[in-house]
Amino acid sequence: MEGVAVKPLVSIVIPAYNAERTIAHTIQSALAQTWQPTEIIVVDDGSTDSTAELARRFGPRVKMVSTENQGLSAAVNLAYGMSHGDYIQELDSDDLLAPDKIERQLAALREGDSKRILLSSPWAPFYYRTRHAQLIRNSLWQDLSPAEWMLRKMSENLHMQNATWLVSRELAEAAGPWDTRLHYDQDGEYYARVLQASEGTRFVPETGIFYRATGMGSISYIGTSNKKKDSLLLSMELQIQYLRSIEESERVRKACLIYLQNWYGSFCPERPDLMAEMQRLAAELQGHLEEPRLRSKYAWMKPVFGSGTAKWAQMAVPQIKASCLRSLDKAMYRLETRGAPLAMPPAMDAGQRD
Repeated sequence: MEGVAVKPLVSIVIPAYNAERTIAHTIQSALAQTWQPTEIIVVDDGSTDSTAELARRFGPRVKMVSTENQGLSAAVNLAYGMSHGDYIQELDSDDLLAPDKIERQLAALREGDSKRILLSSPWAPFYYRTRHAQLIRNSLWQDLSPAEWMLRKMSENLHMQNATWLVSRELAEAAGPWDTRLHYDQDGEYYARVLQASEGTRFVPETGIFYRATGMGSISYIGTSNKKKDSLLLSMELQIQYLRSIEESERVRKACLIYLQNWYGSFCPERPDLMAEMQRLAAELQGHLEEPRLRSKYAWMKPVFGSGTAKWAQMAVPQIKASCLRSLDKAMYRLETRGAPLAMPPAMDAGQRD
């Protein structure tokens, strides 16, 4: 009808690899969006389990394609290429969207806004039961310029979970594809490019996403993987370049040095080559990285058991604790949902927003 505005199409793209335990919940959260029209695209990245079969059960409501395993970045790029939306929502195959997430974000756009506004939202980690998820606020949860957002991320050791973003196609095309060289922190590098191409963030506080904390099996767990460590350093180098291309100042150099120092321990002492590269970057920023210190609760172990054991304990104990909490939450979830139909993630209530 003449004079009636056409609502923008939103593409929800879901890369998936061996996600049979979670993919159905993730797709349901996409289908449950109060915003219409949407298209849902699942790329099965060479899974060896029943991920593809479960996705196909949703029928024509979900576009599904299977490929050989090429990694997360390649899967996302394929999904982007298949999509037709005016906006793109990337969603990992184990995370959940609040039902009103997309609707509230698009409603936050103002008349005359550029397509280069990058929409963001809160996120809450959970194991199995979303009603127990709690938001963990930080200084990124507000409207910010690209430089200020990246500076706060680096200087305060923060991040924004990737599904919080809603990106216009214009902005996605300006940023370019995901970097297929990266096997760790590929989302951090990609959204830094999106930020670099944007006119700033618009934070929408009344909705968000539920991020499933999966522990040591997660793609976001670096552990002892040399492949992931190589990727992490490349991602960090690129993100530092992007921030310095926006603003070259003393405060930016200081933030980049803090960023390098916070992650230096991930390479010590096993990767002296990467340690040397980080020191080179620090020198370029007019600084020097210090040997990472053990936290006080683990420092006593160094003279007794050696630095390697003390470092391992500092890394492993929090993971073991999280694993126990995850197992408990899983048991409670199974008790509460026995015989019940698939539950959808709730809207974020006042308790979660506090």
